[in-house]
Amino acid sequence: MLYGLWLAMATIPPFDADGLLPPSDYELSLDELRQSILVSGPGNPAVYPSWDQPWRERLVNNLEILTRQLWQAGIREIFADGSFAEDKEHPNDIDGYFECNLMELMTGELERKLNLLDPSKVWTWDPASRKPYRGYPKKQLPIWHKYAWSSIRMCRA
Repeated sequence: MLYGLWLAMATIPPFDADGLLPPSDYELSLDELRQSILVSGPGNPAVYPSWDQPWRERLVNNLEILTRQLWQAGIREIFADGSFAEDKEHPNDIDGYFECNLMELMTGELERKLNLLDPSKVWTWDPASRKPYRGYPKKQLPIWHKYAWSSIRMCRA
């Protein structure tokens, strides 16, 4: 799991034999993430001939847009993980979550603040807003369709 994307502290170690990172939280700046094996690849092109660096760069660019919006809304604890943090050559998205104020979420204030920052107004967790994506049975939230980011919130009182 990647953690604290605003801090410049750690590097990403190599994947283990199962294609996973060693269990830990890795605090990275967005620039460090861009330079890590999660984007550039684990090294040997013969082992990973289809490593999709341009797609992974796009995912990180989208993550940066969303992270900056969350920062502007006062969110500081932001986490990114999922198959993006594995040796999957072409992950569909970045799974992400963040800690937020429970009252801001319940009253809709958080959604309102985030949608004021996003030109596409994709911040919602309303199940009715989920739409299918070609070739996939699972319906996704608008944020996924725009930024390929599975947004899950984690709130505190």
